[in-house]
Amino acid sequence: MGGFKNVTDNTVPLCSILAHHAARRPGRLALIMDDLRLTYAELDARSTKRARFMQARGVGQDDYVTVALPNGLDFYETIFGIWKLGATPNVVSARLAPVELEHILDLVGPSLFVGQCPREDIPTVDGAFEGYQALSAEPLPPAVAKNWKAMTSGGSTGRPKVIVDAMPAQWDTTEGFLHQQPGEVVLNPGPLYHNAPFHCITMAIFTGNTIVEMQKFDAQRALDLIEEHGVNWVTMVPTMMHRIWQLGPEVLGRYKLPTLRMMLHMAAPCAPWLKEAWIDWLGSDRVWEYYGTTEATGSTIISGTDWLQRKGSVGKVRPGYDLKILDADGRECAVGEVGEVFFRPETGPSSTYHYLGSDSRLVGEYETMGDLGSVDADGYLYLSDRRNDLIISGGANIYPAEVEAALEAHPDVRGSAVIGLPHDEWGSVVHAIVQPMDGSTLSEEVLLEFISATLSRYKMPKRIEFTNEALRDEAGKVRRAALRQARLPQ
Repeated sequence: MGGFKNVTDNTVPLCSILAHHAARRPGRLALIMDDLRLTYAELDARSTKRARFMQARGVGQDDYVTVALPNGLDFYETIFGIWKLGATPNVVSARLAPVELEHILDLVGPSLFVGQCPREDIPTVDGAFEGYQALSAEPLPPAVAKNWKAMTSGGSTGRPKVIVDAMPAQWDTTEGFLHQQPGEVVLNPGPLYHNAPFHCITMAIFTGNTIVEMQKFDAQRALDLIEEHGVNWVTMVPTMMHRIWQLGPEVLGRYKLPTLRMMLHMAAPCAPWLKEAWIDWLGSDRVWEYYGTTEATGSTIISGTDWLQRKGSVGKVRPGYDLKILDADGRECAVGEVGEVFFRPETGPSSTYHYLGSDSRLVGEYETMGDLGSVDADGYLYLSDRRNDLIISGGANIYPAEVEAALEAHPDVRGSAVIGLPHDEWGSVVHAIVQPMDGSTLSEEVLLEFISATLSRYKMPKRIEFTNEALRDEAGKVRRAALRQARLPQ
């Protein structure tokens, strides 16, 4: 999700994109958050003042600025202020573990850190930017960063890396991202330190949309905000979909969501039963799925209507990319055969990004992020799991996402994570970690009986461990490598 875009007559530098929309639609709201209503002109002025504040602390053309702020007004103003200086935002979680943050800072070498920095050798300001409102809002000289964003990822190994997008800081203001339409209302329920919400929400602003910012996800409040503000487009992760569905038919029956044109889910596998439930509720024309990479090497998309004909698919490769499924020896797999998913952008390998702190995995001109999958005769992609998460038990391949989907179909399961633990006889055995709903008396015996109706015997967990701790982060991601490491013999 990202990558280089061609320059058109409607391409506007990000340093002036807020002013562009403010001039064309005076009074248009850029941001709604609780009682706050902020127009494009106001966000433009406030982010210019932030830019001057950062400029006075040494930020210049093509510098990195590491931002560790929660969702909120400070975040939006700071990001657009960075672009006004021709600099590149490097966004990290405000709650990132110090060891991980130290590693990222070593990779990036930012000229400024915004938030709470663990290092004394890096210039730092907190999110308030005390005194910045007294600075001038007069436009700064135009400046376009070589790279519009540098997002962080723990990857499947848990070791942080930075993904620097190759696209310059500019955008065609008439091009709605992933079927967004200019001038719509877009809800953000996700953490902006994660690439999917960051990309989708900033792109929505680039095309003149109004953002309804939740700050923190709450299932029923998301539905309230969609109806209150006439939201047209939202992206969610399956964890959010699951929590909304667990509100139950009595609550869900009160919401028709008439303005919601598109609910696009991404970033993690969605259990087929959950997706079918949403399609039954909203209709197949409003439920879509996207699969892609932060590296922008390739992506797929599928409507709910197409999905009903090919249940489990994440769609066909989008224009501008090519897709292959390769086996461990680099040979192309037959139709229906599971192998590793490789993409190639039409602009060629290494054209859409570069890593700080990692190396690309290439076979010829095709690159993989480690996902496993297969394609059918019509080119529709079906994902299995990540290669690093695959459990091989007694020679059989077991995909954790399939077991997690079976577990989470139980109404008393809030979330789950499935890992493989070493076993002398079988090599590895399936170990399930389950977070039950509050007040649940769910037992291992009951849950095993429940999933036995949908899972083959060899895929069944040998043990179910119950925990009160959340197993997924705010972006719906499970770090199985870290969970597995914590349970290995020391």
